[in-house]
Amino acid sequence: MKQFSTPQKRVLFSGLALAALLVFAWRMVHKPADATAHAGPQPIAVDMASASHVDMPIYFEGLGTVQAFYTVTVTARVDGELQKIAFTEGQQVHKGDLLAQIDPRPNQAAYEQAIATKAKDAAMFENAKRDLERFILLQPEDLASKQTVDTQRATVDQLKAQVQVDQAIIDNARTQLDYTRITSPINGRTGIRLVDPGNIVHAAATTGIVVVTQVQPISVIFTLPEEQLSAVGAALAAGTVPVMTLSRDGNTELDQGTLTLIDNEIDQTTGTARLKATFANERNTLWPGQYVNARVLVRTERNALTLPSSAVQLGPNGPFTYVVKSDSTLEVRPLKLGEESNGKTIVKSGIALNERVVTSNQYRLQPGAHVRDNAATAVADAGGKLPKAS
Repeated sequence: MKQFSTPQKRVLFSGLALAALLVFAWRMVHKPADATAHAGPQPIAVDMASASHVDMPIYFEGLGTVQAFYTVTVTARVDGELQKIAFTEGQQVHKGDLLAQIDPRPNQAAYEQAIATKAKDAAMFENAKRDLERFILLQPEDLASKQTVDTQRATVDQLKAQVQVDQAIIDNARTQLDYTRITSPINGRTGIRLVDPGNIVHAAATTGIVVVTQVQPISVIFTLPEEQLSAVGAALAAGTVPVMTLSRDGNTELDQGTLTLIDNEIDQTTGTARLKATFANERNTLWPGQYVNARVLVRTERNALTLPSSAVQLGPNGPFTYVVKSDSTLEVRPLKLGEESNGKTIVKSGIALNERVVTSNQYRLQPGAHVRDNAATAVADAGGKLPKAS
């Protein structure tokens, strides 16, 4: 094999590099003209939707707080030793159920003493009446003076009044004895126990024994701007106003209820008013103190022309949308809008039924741009067949 010297190698490599450069330059110069002539901007992929007629519910939304329908702090009404706690924390109780028992013996003794006192005074009263009857019979024969009769009559009246006082004392003692049995005043759920058996409880204490809250039904207090109150008031005057509660993120429906009232004043610092709604809460999805979103159905717009809210853009001259023409180019169309609710916006003017609009990638668009529908592209990629619904 022939060996090349170093200078010869350099000349050979230089020649090969020069030849490769000449070939590349020739291909660039003689590139087919139609390849560049037909090259142009690619259509922009967007999502599209059509203007349509729907029956559109109009909702107003506000942030609210769940509130127990009734809340009662159960306290002792007599002094004494707490003998027994008769509930389990978190238990569902009914009105009249025993919650706690205070030592009844002192009150039982006072009650029995009051009964005995009344019996004694009643016997004296009966005896005084009989004496009065005797004096009245003896008075015509001058065997009893008028003063004696009058004094005895006064004694009878005094003893009669004393018997009535004794009965009042018995009633009070009976009430105090009943207070040693602490019962639930409402249907509801008990909270955490606030005092343990063996402690001395006092009627003057404000701590209480347990808090009972009624959560079925339950209330939600929420606020709306004062501008919306007239529409809500009109709906309330027309009949039942449905209210829906949603989770804080707005993705989960918690319960459905009805609007109860609009508060009687507007908060001047915020320009809002409070409203109250009632919910059955049969699934216990609402808890007192919970923050929720309240959605009020004020009316339903029948056969309204609507667009997806994502198709509506806001420009210097007001709201507009990108309309897709028959040649897949875009036209900017100013809009006059109505209410927006649940992802749809009512269009009062600016677009016609079934016209297509762009709902995504608007930041890349301008009038006259070519677009292609993502949904149509997906169908073409699938061989012209729409994917089967799952």
